[in-house]
Amino acid sequence: MPDVTDNTPHVFTPSALNRLVRDLLDDALPMGVWIEGELSNVARPASGHVYFTLKDANAQVRCAMFRMNAMRLRFRPADGMHVLMRAKVGLYEARGEFQLVAEHMEPAGEGALQRDFEQLKARLGAEGLFDAERKRPLPAFPRRIGVITSPSGAAVRDVLSVLGRRCALAEVEVLPVPVQGREAPPAIASMLRKASASGRYDALLLTRGGGSLEDLWAFNDEEVARAIHASAVPVVSAVGHEVDFTIADFVADLRAATPSAAAELLVPDSTDLERQLRRLRHRMATLMGRRLQAAAQRADHWQARLSAQRPQARLARDTQRLETLRRRLLTVTRQSATLRQARLARLEARLAACHPRRRLEPARQRGDELRQRLVRAMERAIERQRAALSQQGRTLHAVSPLATLERGYAIVFDERDAVVRRADDVAIGERVRVMLAEGQIHLRRDS
Repeated sequence: MPDVTDNTPHVFTPSALNRLVRDLLDDALPMGVWIEGELSNVARPASGHVYFTLKDANAQVRCAMFRMNAMRLRFRPADGMHVLMRAKVGLYEARGEFQLVAEHMEPAGEGALQRDFEQLKARLGAEGLFDAERKRPLPAFPRRIGVITSPSGAAVRDVLSVLGRRCALAEVEVLPVPVQGREAPPAIASMLRKASASGRYDALLLTRGGGSLEDLWAFNDEEVARAIHASAVPVVSAVGHEVDFTIADFVADLRAATPSAAAELLVPDSTDLERQLRRLRHRMATLMGRRLQAAAQRADHWQARLSAQRPQARLARDTQRLETLRRRLLTVTRQSATLRQARLARLEARLAACHPRRRLEPARQRGDELRQRLVRAMERAIERQRAALSQQGRTLHAVSPLATLERGYAIVFDERDAVVRRADDVAIGERVRVMLAEGQIHLRRDS
């Protein structure tokens, strides 16, 4: 690169200038860019490379995708297609043309769906909807299976064919729903909730045939995923082909590669069951024969022991012993009854001697005597108290001021109700109150 601080003009050749611009682009965008636009002028020569123009409403850029990358394309590029592309920015030095060298390309709509798929997958995974601990095992012998799918698709025919061939005893109900389009996700989620709440099914199969990511998008819906997670019965997901994965596959209790594989996982093979039953029946017959033979041998053994011990003689001896014990029991019972009757008679005699009626009359007489003594003692005590009270009254009256007044004396009170003891205690003109034995007199001192 020339020194820009040098004032001497630097003259480029076209090759040097193109090389300089190419290096600048490589340094500025070493990791490439993602770019979205519309294809035009698509050309695919025999070399296998793909040449095209990527444009929008205001500009366009020439692009190339070399054979190795072009062989990995999952679609055939055509004019008018809207694509998302990862490319390196460069300059074609021979002609001095700015161009993009594409490394990866996909339809733009599918790329956006794939990003939405990855974001929803990460969010639901963080919430634990994909955890292996919450996944339930399928019932070994389901009696009724609900198949949630389109009633007219190839998937339902494959499922019914396999189920009928493997286990005709299992009852299968097709629960029709649309499996593609805007109305599909709410219909699928609603049917899952209804089937779970009905309690009719031992397992549910959610299935449809293959298709593009956009065709399978109803099974990447969050409402459908949460309905599967909330189901009260195990849910098997079989959506698309073996290489297709949907959010429903991750949430379901079991993911099957195809609808036919799901049907094989749901029910056992009746042929295998028949063989297993035959083996079990043979084992049971063998075991029962052995047990019967052993029981017969034990019966013969006990029969021989029984004959050797002469049970009739033992029975006669036991009968005689029983009779002896019966007579002894009867004698002991009679003796015990006689002793109990004698003891009862003695107790009755003692009870009669101690009868309360014999003690009641003396106790009543003693009570009357004590009551009379109490009354006389109370009367004497009252009389003594009355005489003492009279004496105390007379003594109190003798020292009472009222007795003094009755002898002709009087008590003089000033206006403050204080007793006047000297004449000087009353001022001239002051009023006084004189208390007599009977009544009072109000006076005024004049001199």
